[in-house]
Amino acid sequence: MEQVSRSRNASGYLYPPIDPYDQRMLDVGDGHRIYVEQCGNPLGIPVVVFHGGPGGGCSPAMRRYFDPKEFRIILFDQRGCGRSRPHAGVENNTTHHLVADAEMIRQTLGIDRWVLFGGSWGATLALVYAQAHPDRTAYLALRGVFLMTQGELDWFYGGGGAARFFPDHWSRFVGLLPEEERGNVIEAFHTRLFSGDIPTETRFARAWASWENALASIENDGPGGEAPADYARAFARLENHYFVNRGFLERDGQILEDMPLISHIPGTVVQGRYDMICPPISAWRLTERWSRGELRMAPMAGHALSEPTISAELVRTTRAIARSAIKLGF
Repeated sequence: MEQVSRSRNASGYLYPPIDPYDQRMLDVGDGHRIYVEQCGNPLGIPVVVFHGGPGGGCSPAMRRYFDPKEFRIILFDQRGCGRSRPHAGVENNTTHHLVADAEMIRQTLGIDRWVLFGGSWGATLALVYAQAHPDRTAYLALRGVFLMTQGELDWFYGGGGAARFFPDHWSRFVGLLPEEERGNVIEAFHTRLFSGDIPTETRFARAWASWENALASIENDGPGGEAPADYARAFARLENHYFVNRGFLERDGQILEDMPLISHIPGTVVQGRYDMICPPISAWRLTERWSRGELRMAPMAGHALSEPTISAELVRTTRAIARSAIKLGF
């Protein structure tokens, strides 16, 4: 779950824009090629950025949370989105594939251990990767925690959670569906998003993206305009594909249950106090089970990466990581 709000920006907290020194398309098999880039210092602390969604893609702004003199910054577009191909493709596209792709990136770039940086679905993926490869994970910097549980999906798509705070936007969202199908919004949208009719898929994709974007920032009070058709279709199809399949996890609550696997790894969780997409209870539960995880609540902040107080905390976190480089083994 993730869209960057367009209502505010946090440029005052971020490092200046930079360009990649390396861009490539990596063939990860199964008919997929993923976009990978590197920025900053080739000899710096390696950090990989897991973008949100699923299906959100990485953006140039994500490079700016790290001191380019201190970090080797790796960004990649997950299967099916951004510059990766095939666009909006869901075949051979599961959490296990994405974890394997990240591991292939690490091996291809000759990195031993790295920092994981992710928000929303990116936090989900970072946690699953760390639990699969704890020996390759030096630190987790997470934001807007999403644990891929049924309770979280019910909150956002069940009508009894976020919809009670935004009944007008919820009404527009589910108003596209026949009344008899509104009891299972994810399944009902799945039928339309994978109908094979591009205009229908685009119409419902834009509605799906609009519902999420409307709630992304604490200052938002409605959609910020229609998302581009190609972006909306990839974002909505991939997100819905993962949600229909419960994130391809073996059991509900898996991430929390498996926290002992990474209890020794240090980390920081930055959470918007008023996050309507991924409520703070998930971040709280996570750090309650994570002895070396520190929770930092960002006041007057919603979900978006661009919320100023969230950006400020994330930059403080990356600066602290740079200061602890030797202690972390870099």
